[in-house]
Amino acid sequence: MIYFDNSATTPIHPQALDAYVKTSQRIIGNPASLHDLGNQANRLLQQARKQIAELLKVGSQEIWFTSGGTEGDNWVIKGTALAKQQYGKHLIISAVEHPAVREAALELEALGFEISIAPVDQKGFVDVAALEKLIKKETILVSVMAVNNEIGAIQPIEAISEVLANHPKIHFHVDAVQAIAKVPQEKWLTERVDFATFSAHKFHGPRGVGFIYWKEGRKLTPLLSGGGQEDNRRSGTENVPGIVAMAKALRLALMKQAERPNHVATLKTYLQEALASNPAVTLFSGTENFAPHILTFGFRGIRGEVMVHALEQKQIYTSTTSACSSRSKTASSTLGAMHVPEALATSAVRISLDEGNTMAEVEQFLIIFRQLAEKFAKI
Repeated sequence: MIYFDNSATTPIHPQALDAYVKTSQRIIGNPASLHDLGNQANRLLQQARKQIAELLKVGSQEIWFTSGGTEGDNWVIKGTALAKQQYGKHLIISAVEHPAVREAALELEALGFEISIAPVDQKGFVDVAALEKLIKKETILVSVMAVNNEIGAIQPIEAISEVLANHPKIHFHVDAVQAIAKVPQEKWLTERVDFATFSAHKFHGPRGVGFIYWKEGRKLTPLLSGGGQEDNRRSGTENVPGIVAMAKALRLALMKQAERPNHVATLKTYLQEALASNPAVTLFSGTENFAPHILTFGFRGIRGEVMVHALEQKQIYTSTTSACSSRSKTASSTLGAMHVPEALATSAVRISLDEGNTMAEVEQFLIIFRQLAEKFAKI
């Protein structure tokens, strides 16, 4: 089996799984309970918080646990709207945001908020000058993802940060789900970023757990009310085993990135050059300012899902642009924003790599792809 769908989800790291199992078996208390079993659970919870904070070089008081990227995005978008609506009801998002951001913003639009969409260029990068022109006195939030989940474009967070330095009251949110342990942190967690969202299963942690970075001093209204967990910011009993496993997975992922900084990029470059040699192939992912782990291409005249299933029959697992749009068979919102013709956009296939992938797997993929290309060329 060759697994090239790591942007959809990654297999849990054995050490993270071991941490999850042991914590589940040995730590049975609720971290909110006053007795010693609860104290044990709470100590582990705070240790995991501290470890994640140290890995990101932020304060422990700036890390808050969630169920994953979707909750984190919704919390920041809607929580900002509720917390700052007295100052304005205008939000800006980019045209290539994940549905968790885009749909959350559209829900607010139905409640009387104004949503502006910052355009992207033909390569999928946010137009910073156009975004700046959208800012007005009533703007309370700008949300731009760090790495596009469909084509891997590294968005100009540093340049947007410079623009927003002149607007200190506007919340700046970055969806960093596809960036952490893939792209250097200084490119997406600048001093100007107020909130960033993360999901454990994108870096070999368990599914159903994540966290947000929340810059100290910024205001955000809770979305979940009840038991008052997470210092009354996010109610709901914390998933202690999942959080402990997430902290372990993040440490291991960052360690591996540091040990083999060019491994994934080398695999991607080799794939790009080989695919580009086929005249029926269009590459949607570039090299400069693109993440090393995402490569999206189209094969002229063949729908993406047809190619995905043909590869699957050979036990090679890829996806159409985004896991969120693949099953629903909706067109790529990113390629649409880039004004890629629909017939070409629907041919898109995404390969997403990881440190665990090998050059032997890349070679085997290319052998199978060439066989399929010959077959499809005759149709």
